[in-house]
Amino acid sequence: MSHLVRNLDAEIEENSLLKHPFYKMWSEGKLTRDHLAGYSQEYFQLVRAVPELVDSVGLFVKDAPTKTVVSGIMEEEAEHVELWAKFAASMGVPRKALMAYFGTPKTRAALSRLRSATEESLCQGAAAMYALESEQPKISRTKLDGLKAFYGMSGDEDGTVYFREHEVADVRHAAAWRSILQRDAGGDERASLESAALSSGVQNTILDSVMETYVTSTLS
Repeated sequence: MSHLVRNLDAEIEENSLLKHPFYKMWSEGKLTRDHLAGYSQEYFQLVRAVPELVDSVGLFVKDAPTKTVVSGIMEEEAEHVELWAKFAASMGVPRKALMAYFGTPKTRAALSRLRSATEESLCQGAAAMYALESEQPKISRTKLDGLKAFYGMSGDEDGTVYFREHEVADVRHAAAWRSILQRDAGGDERASLESAALSSGVQNTILDSVMETYVTSTLS
């Protein structure tokens, strides 16, 4: 493992989404289904942005084999949009309502920062995507465990397929971004680390928005 990847992993771990209060409440069964419905709408803003983010990074790729890999990631992520819609539907959010919602101002501003990072350079874009995808397998497992333990959902229904898919797919995706970083980041380690930190911050900010909009307001 390269020095850069070790530093990226340390940065991602320091800002792990699993430390966020929202995911802690999920794992402890302290969220209501209404809270999860709100989350399904807010976090969807990131889910449907991911194919666009991958496409932005792909514009910097020059060699054909890597272009093929990145294109494959983009296609998979585009398919995942519909898988998320199934999760939202399981929480009572109709597809039409999901697609018509575009997030809080806080969420939209965070995503704008993430889009900018993926448009700067290959190393910054790959680092941002690595920070986005490397934690997803274990986060997805945590979410699945919570859905089954506290929210009456089985592991093989439509509402959980997004998380089952991300337990597997994002292992491949993270490995691809890691390979690109090890090969192409060159002397831009600082920019890569800053981009990874920004990506982790954006993801945490979206969860902050979920807490503020759908959870805290109902508990006061």
